[in-house]
Amino acid sequence: MPTYTGSCYCRAILYELELASPDDARTSLCHCANCKKAFGTNYGLTAKVPKDSFRLKSGAPKEHVSDNGSGTSIYREFCDTCGSFILEYGEQAKEHFRYICVGSLDDPEALPPKGEFFCKSRASWMPEIPNVFHKEEVKN
Repeated sequence: MPTYTGSCYCRAILYELELASPDDARTSLCHCANCKKAFGTNYGLTAKVPKDSFRLKSGAPKEHVSDNGSGTSIYREFCDTCGSFILEYGEQAKEHFRYICVGSLDDPEALPPKGEFFCKSRASWMPEIPNVFHKEEVKN
């Protein structure tokens, strides 16, 4: 089983991600306004993984809960010291999945993107990623 390690910038939070296969992670870019704000750039990059595959090794992230813009709660966990964004999950996914912020992985290239969401909101200067799925929008 492949094991991936990750951390926040200051390394106060360390984690492991154990997957049966790299295919168990669905890495995707999200171009929605919510992700743009949360990531502080023009897209979010997360890997959807089974909740039980994620294990904190040290530290405890701070949690922020808010409405994702459609009336559903989204949970975001980050380092209270350096502010690094570690993971997120929505109310519906809470019991089963985690969305790992790919940039927090020690090897962010280990889980390449499989798709893009909210492509209708992609920055006009950003090219489409070839050979992955593309969804113009996601309806709740």
